[in-house]
Amino acid sequence: MARPIWTGVLTFGLVTLPVGLYTATQDHTVHFHQLQRGTSDRIRNKRVNERTGKEVGGDRIVKGYELDEGEYVVVEPEELEEIAPGRSKVIDLAGFVDLHRVEPVYFDRTYYVGPRGKEYAQVYELMRAALDRSDKAGIATLTMRGKEYLTALRAQPDVLVLHTLHWADEVRDPADVVPELPERHAKAGSRELRTAEQLIDALTIDWDPHDYRDTYEERVKKLVAAKREGEEVVGEPQPPEATNVIDLMEALSRSVEQSRSRTDTGGKQGKRREPAARRERPAELASLSKAELYERASAAAVPGRSKMTREQLIEALTRAGTAA
Repeated sequence: MARPIWTGVLTFGLVTLPVGLYTATQDHTVHFHQLQRGTSDRIRNKRVNERTGKEVGGDRIVKGYELDEGEYVVVEPEELEEIAPGRSKVIDLAGFVDLHRVEPVYFDRTYYVGPRGKEYAQVYELMRAALDRSDKAGIATLTMRGKEYLTALRAQPDVLVLHTLHWADEVRDPADVVPELPERHAKAGSRELRTAEQLIDALTIDWDPHDYRDTYEERVKKLVAAKREGEEVVGEPQPPEATNVIDLMEALSRSVEQSRSRTDTGGKQGKRREPAARRERPAELASLSKAELYERASAAAVPGRSKMTREQLIEALTRAGTAA
C-alpha cells in the first residue's frame, strides 16, 4: 500500500478531517542513460564547488538567496518550516467555485486525498458526496515541501482529489506568446462553421481513457529491439500538408462524409453516444450525483454537457425527456 506524501488536516467550516495526499499518476516514459560515444561508460553528474572544482557532499549543501552578485543569505529548512506554523499541515477550504469556471490551463498536478483512519470514513464520504452533488471545487492554499500551492479539491465517484493550480501570474497571456493569432473580432465563415460543427458531432465519442495508450513508448521499445538484432529501422511517415483555405470547405465536407460512412459500416469511432432510452423525470434526476447525471447526458447526446453545472444538467435532461 502506498505511503502518503503529505499528511495534515482538511478543514471545512468547523469540520476538521485528518487526511493524507497520495500521488495519483505515475510516469511510464522510457528513460535512457548517458554514455560516452564509442564506449559503454556511464556519464555521471556531480555537484562541484564552482570556485575550487571539488565535489561537495549533499549534507554540506545549503540554500542561498542571492541579494546581489556573489552575496547570499543562507536559509535553513527548519527556518522555512517555522515561518509557516500550522499552515504547513492544514488545507483550509476558504470558498467554493463552479468547476467549469476553472480553466484547464490553471491545473498542474493531481493527488488523491484519503482519510487517515477508518473512524473518519463517514465524514470523508459526506464531504465527497456534497462536492459531487454541488459540482463545485473547494479552493485552498497548501504548504508542502517548502512551497505554497493554490489548490482545488473536487470529487470523483469514489475519492476526493486535490489539484495543485498555477498562480495567476504564472499563466501567460496567449497574445504575448503565440504569434499570428487571429484578431479577436475575426469571424469564421458561417457555412464552414456549420460543417465543422457537423464534423465534431459526427466524431463525438464517450470518454474512456482505457481506449488510448502511449504508442510512442511502444515505438521506442521496437526501435531498441530492432537495433539490438541489427534490423532495419523504419521511420514514421511525414505529416500531411496543411489545408489550403481555398480547399477548406471541400476538406470539411469530405471529412464529414468519411466519418459517417465509417460509422455506418461499423468502423471504430470509439464508443459512440447512444440515444436516451426513456424519459427522465425531474424528481428522479434530482436524486442523482453529478457523475450520474453526466452519464445520462452523454447517453442523451445533450450538447454542451461538459461545461454544465449539476442544475443545468437536470434542466437539460428534463427538456430532452419532454421532447422524446
